[in-house]
Amino acid sequence: MKRPHGFTLVEVLVAMMIMAMLALMAWQGVDGIMRARNFSQTRLDQTLRLNTVIAQWEQDLAAVQETPAVPGLTFDGSTARLTRRADRGMQVVTWSLKPSPDGTGGNTWMRWASPSVRTSGELQELWMRTQQFQGLEAGQLKTLKGINQWQMYCYWGSWSNCQSSGDVATAKPPDPGSSQPQQPQPPPQRQALPSGVRLVLDFAGEGLNGSLVRDVALGP
Repeated sequence: MKRPHGFTLVEVLVAMMIMAMLALMAWQGVDGIMRARNFSQTRLDQTLRLNTVIAQWEQDLAAVQETPAVPGLTFDGSTARLTRRADRGMQVVTWSLKPSPDGTGGNTWMRWASPSVRTSGELQELWMRTQQFQGLEAGQLKTLKGINQWQMYCYWGSWSNCQSSGDVATAKPPDPGSSQPQQPQPPPQRQALPSGVRLVLDFAGEGLNGSLVRDVALGP
């Protein structure tokens, strides 16, 4: 009578090696799927945040209101300041590019909005206050990280840097040789609001790459 025949040690070792290789291949496949899903989710979150921030930017520009107290819109190369209509009066809003406060490097696009005010004095005080901002004030919101630089262009019949003079009417200087009595000269007119604003964001490659260009038409 023959004795039952089992697996040899070599056969068991070969089977275990094959199972280990299959398990490793399965793990690599699962790991690749998880990495791809995490990457896709990160890009989706970045895109949704970008769309939300740009929508807020467009909403601010759509509500810009010129007032006798302060300019409606200015840009000094790093900070855009604007006055906009709010539910209970007027607001001063700033958009600025500041070094990331967390020390991770790169720049952060930040937004600050004042409380609503109703008097010219309060509006002027808020406007002057924004001239001293350093980026760490209460109420500063970190909107987008990883931005290398940004620029604003204004449309006054053609696109030009918003730091240029734009459409400005100045008073005619008096003629020193004239014998006619000098009439009081009106003060120089403030720079007119542009009919459009072009935003250019240059990303530093932290998640978002390249440049974003967005044109926004201002109301009449």
